[in-house]
Amino acid sequence: MQVPVYNPSGEVVTQLEISDDIFGLPFNDAVVHQALVRQLANKRQGTASTKTRGEVRGSTRKLYAQKHTGRARRGAVGSPLLRGGGIVFGPHPRTYHQAMPKKMRRLALKCVLSAKVSEGNMKVVEEFTFDKPGTKEMINILSALGIDYSVLIVTPDATPNVVKSASNLISVDVLPSALINVADLLSHQKLMITIDAIHKIEQTWGRKVIKHASL
Repeated sequence: MQVPVYNPSGEVVTQLEISDDIFGLPFNDAVVHQALVRQLANKRQGTASTKTRGEVRGSTRKLYAQKHTGRARRGAVGSPLLRGGGIVFGPHPRTYHQAMPKKMRRLALKCVLSAKVSEGNMKVVEEFTFDKPGTKEMINILSALGIDYSVLIVTPDATPNVVKSASNLISVDVLPSALINVADLLSHQKLMITIDAIHKIEQTWGRKVIKHASL
């Protein structure tokens, strides 16, 4: 499969051959949904905590007599019915971790990348040459490529100048190719990626060829 490669001015300069094994797969709703739910669940800290009536500090003495006071029947100060009392069925620290087979995680990422290509939402650029951070320069590049909002920029490595150039733009985020994930890809409409980043993705997520030593 070939895709056009753009320069920062928005002009097509060449065609790039990309792997069908990564960018040409049919979309698998179930696998992508499971991968997204897993990723969001694993981000949860699980530290929310409440006290039951047995953990609330205070006397366990009955507040006043059961009868002949004309008042409600009250137990201890830790009763859930009272202000400052315990919480019934409240949250307690727990783990939200979900496991997912490695092959399914790889498939989910490939499905999302393939969907970006098939829907025409992936723009391949030669490279980013930012000598210093420049928000205006980043805006000009996005405008030249016809991108006005919601774009994920993927670079081959960490690029501080590119990150700073996009930091003031709403819905524009930058990631190195090693950190691409399902949630970030799905939360941005467009994907802008460099040639070197595509090569790194193909090396990392592509089909591994095992060479057997000849006897």
